[in-house]
Amino acid sequence: MAYNLRSVFLDERSGICAPSVPVTRVGFSREIIECKESWIGKQPVQVPFNVTITLEGQNLKVKGLLGGLSRNYPQEVKIERDENGILQVKKAVDTRIANQMHGLFRTLTNNMVVGVSNDFEKRPSTKGKDLVLSLGFSHPVRMTTPGDLQVKVEENTRIAVSGNDKCSIGEFAASIRRWRPPEPYEGKGVRYANEVIRLKEGKAGKKK
Repeated sequence: MAYNLRSVFLDERSGICAPSVPVTRVGFSREIIECKESWIGKQPVQVPFNVTITLEGQNLKVKGLLGGLSRNYPQEVKIERDENGILQVKKAVDTRIANQMHGLFRTLTNNMVVGVSNDFEKRPSTKGKDLVLSLGFSHPVRMTTPGDLQVKVEENTRIAVSGNDKCSIGEFAASIRRWRPPEPYEGKGVRYANEVIRLKEGKAGKKK
């Protein structure tokens, strides 16, 4: 609803007056933001029998057959261990940042436990007709091998594609390479056996 204020003379002698000014009633609204619990963060972290856990405040140390790891946790989250040895990451405060850190640090905690006990495989493998690649993504890349081709993993890092159709071989090999082409600074990525990568000089290596 709007109101009109009548003109008010500031000085009768000068005849100066303030013009009519429309005034609008301003309404205020309040929005409540709900910080939902992270589904990943709520999942417990199972600890194998051959992994030793040391928990001191916000510091976690894990030790297994493949070595040891440690991590300090921010104040937004806390880590607890129950009587069965299962780890649980919880939010210490109810904020949006804590909600984001909840799932992240649960994943980091699980990675620590897995890393000292089972190790991580970053090598190609085959499962049936599928080629499985670990290329640094959050999940393995699965590619179905065309029916007229055969795929074999050699020396854990070399993929051999064979068949009687040269065009099909080239197309499938190119599709594998497209998932992670070699980057120009260190040459990391998927490349052909005879491919030469021309590396660029990084900023740190340039002369001033």
